[in-house]
Amino acid sequence: MSVPQKVLDVLHSGEVYFWDGELMDAAQQEQRDILSKTNELPATSPERDKLLHEYFAEMGENTWIEPPLRANWGCSTHLGSFVYANFNLTLVDDGEIFIGDHTMIGPNVTLVTTGHPIRPDLREKLAQFSEPIHIGRNVWIGANVTVLPGVTIGDNSVIGACSVVTKDIPANSVAVGTPCRVMREINAHDQEYYWRDKRIPEEM
Repeated sequence: MSVPQKVLDVLHSGEVYFWDGELMDAAQQEQRDILSKTNELPATSPERDKLLHEYFAEMGENTWIEPPLRANWGCSTHLGSFVYANFNLTLVDDGEIFIGDHTMIGPNVTLVTTGHPIRPDLREKLAQFSEPIHIGRNVWIGANVTVLPGVTIGDNSVIGACSVVTKDIPANSVAVGTPCRVMREINAHDQEYYWRDKRIPEEM
């Protein structure tokens, strides 16, 4: 990761700010170039793995990102170990994103840390703000989910497909919908059944 600290200080400030092209454009283009190379290389290429480790702020062992990957920066995203992300993961990571160990992310998921003021004159001047996203350990995020700025998803929780997560989701919860709401806690039924009336084999 070669993004200057002064750029990261602005991106991670937690305050509204104006995009500074003189400060940020070149640094972001360098990150875009790395990302482009990772998407061009074979998924199993050692060179791709090396580039991804350079691209992200952190990337733990045995973490796998299916191509293609889309991201604003990469250097603001912290990936634990044994994370799996399916194709078309999009990281709007001007703000920081933290993803815990053993988390699974379905296809076409978007994690958005950044927004813009509702006030029109500020948006016209390219004002923006970012709030971090925290995804806990062993979370499962279903296909086509969008997670919005400032959200925390607790350990072991499941987010149903196509949900829009606007508020925090506590640990050990099953949550779904637009906006995403907790439907129930993970419970004794889940210890015995893996899907609907499908029983988990005893040997598992």
